[in-house]
Amino acid sequence: MKGLKSNIIVGIIFVSVFGTLFHFVYEWSGNNVLVGLFTPVNESIWEHTKLLFFPMLVFSLYLIKKYSAEYPCIRSASILGTLSGVALIIVLFYTYSGIIGYNIAVADIAIFYISVITSFFIIYKTAISCKPNTYKTILQIILLIMLYLFIIFTFYPPNIPLFINPKIIVKY
Repeated sequence: MKGLKSNIIVGIIFVSVFGTLFHFVYEWSGNNVLVGLFTPVNESIWEHTKLLFFPMLVFSLYLIKKYSAEYPCIRSASILGTLSGVALIIVLFYTYSGIIGYNIAVADIAIFYISVITSFFIIYKTAISCKPNTYKTILQIILLIMLYLFIIFTFYPPNIPLFINPKIIVKY
């Protein structure tokens, strides 16, 4: 269990660093379409969930390869953690910005890090309890649907608030 705990901490750092860098990669790439599939192409909340989703996906592959024998539910746990992190970003953003009527950049950044930590907490707890394995197939289907939606909505975003750039008010 100690090895998994250590790798969970490494994962939090990995996703935090790469998620932060991914915020800028699309612009740095000269707005490369292929890069835009994996990184935000605008400031919408949907696009910002890519900051968590894709680094989590990469690190989850590492966890699955390393711990499948010891933790047979690591795949389901990783998918559940990743999907939960994406959902948490959306829920926390719309909850606080809906309550106060605007969004604050510092709060938005904090939401990302809270979601990363929560995602890995979920991975750890569910991997050692092995409860989500019952839902393995449905979790895998949802993950594939999310991958598909990230591709489609990068090019054809629906005209609803989740896919539109929110106005950011910087307050300290």
